[in-house]
Amino acid sequence: MSNPKMPNTTPQAVSLWEAFLYWLKLGFISFGGPAGQISMMHQDLVEKRRWISEHRFLHALNYCMVLPGPEAQQLATYIGWLMHGTLGGIIAGVLFILPSLILLIALTWIYLVFGQVNAVAGILYGIKPAVTAIVVLAAYRIGSRTLKNELLWMIAALAFIAIFLLKIPFPYIVIGAGLVGYLGAHIVPGKFRTGGHHSEGHTGYGPALIDDNTPPPEYARFKKSRFFLFLIVGLVIWFSIMGILSYYGANNNWPLTQMGWFFTKAALLTFGGAYAVLPYVYQGGVEHYGWLTGSQMIDGLALGETTPGPLIMIVAFVGFIGGWTSEMAIPYPQLALAGISGAITATFFTFLPSFLFILLGAPVVEATRHEIKFNAPLTAITAAVVGVVLNLAVFFAYHVLWPQGFSGQFEWFAALLSIAAFIALFRYKINIISVIGICGLSGLIYGFRYYLN
Repeated sequence: MSNPKMPNTTPQAVSLWEAFLYWLKLGFISFGGPAGQISMMHQDLVEKRRWISEHRFLHALNYCMVLPGPEAQQLATYIGWLMHGTLGGIIAGVLFILPSLILLIALTWIYLVFGQVNAVAGILYGIKPAVTAIVVLAAYRIGSRTLKNELLWMIAALAFIAIFLLKIPFPYIVIGAGLVGYLGAHIVPGKFRTGGHHSEGHTGYGPALIDDNTPPPEYARFKKSRFFLFLIVGLVIWFSIMGILSYYGANNNWPLTQMGWFFTKAALLTFGGAYAVLPYVYQGGVEHYGWLTGSQMIDGLALGETTPGPLIMIVAFVGFIGGWTSEMAIPYPQLALAGISGAITATFFTFLPSFLFILLGAPVVEATRHEIKFNAPLTAITAAVVGVVLNLAVFFAYHVLWPQGFSGQFEWFAALLSIAAFIALFRYKINIISVIGICGLSGLIYGFRYYLN
């Protein structure tokens, strides 16, 4: 049955400036993780503004879900590119993360300078259990969507054992899972047919500016010359920045060169979203390079959950502390500059591949215009991600509930907050920011009571 309120006219063309203002606004309000961010873009761009039809929106989203990296940021880049070309894509992608970068730089500075103040410590004490509940819920959601048969369950279990007990680095787990999926596609292909991530849903929102049958503009058509031009430009940018960092780093103690290499690898391994790559960032930033401590990593995730933008923006927190701690002997103003340099470096190398994936691959996607399906290796990798995220949840729970180790005191109040936060998120579907805010306030009150006693 048709909707009598459904518009029957195509929206007017959108200027680059109008799009700029929308992407800027989205950058400041994109809370709720990838699911919330994608839902927000769907509501704005498909239902209300009708800049793009639902079919084209989901077509772009399916491609972004296959890529490593933050799918919501890549989807914004894709839509910006489809509407206004390369400049539109870059504007949409940059504005999606820029507010989060600025806020995290400010919050990390406050954390390092005032982190020992009782009020700040109390708030963080309350937020950490909420973050633990969020990660547990993430493992559940990924698992319920992915683990459709016993083989995928087995892959998830083996991934958990590999990273939790055997301490195998995350990249090797990804490669191993991909090989299992490749072999499985030839032996038991039915076990790896899990379907897409999103259903078609309701499409009755009226004609869109970029509708189902709207032909792609000239700049969105695949050309080999344009493909190789973008590839060369991207590589030149990467090698140029790495060359500058390598030259400068030879005479200084900044770990920026290490960050460039490390976060480039992290960007290419973020299958399954930010929660999947966090263990890899932890292994590198905490255990290998020593840029920050395990406790600081948890604090960084807590701050990342309270800011807009992709959760993978926690790399800015890691980079800031890495730059800050490497320059403890220099004057205070330069100390802040070192932290900011680290945050920008980590963010740049994390997101550069995401822009290249869209500018290189989106024209091919537009040319095919048929449903993109997950192949068997990616299905296996996504199953392994469930085990990796579960390991992350165990890691957080251990450090939150036993901050001094099993020989120390059990934090019963933190345990109660974790349980309450999980129930609020899972059973009552309360907003993540609200849960974090309530837990932070609870930690502040509990902390003041503790300090008064």
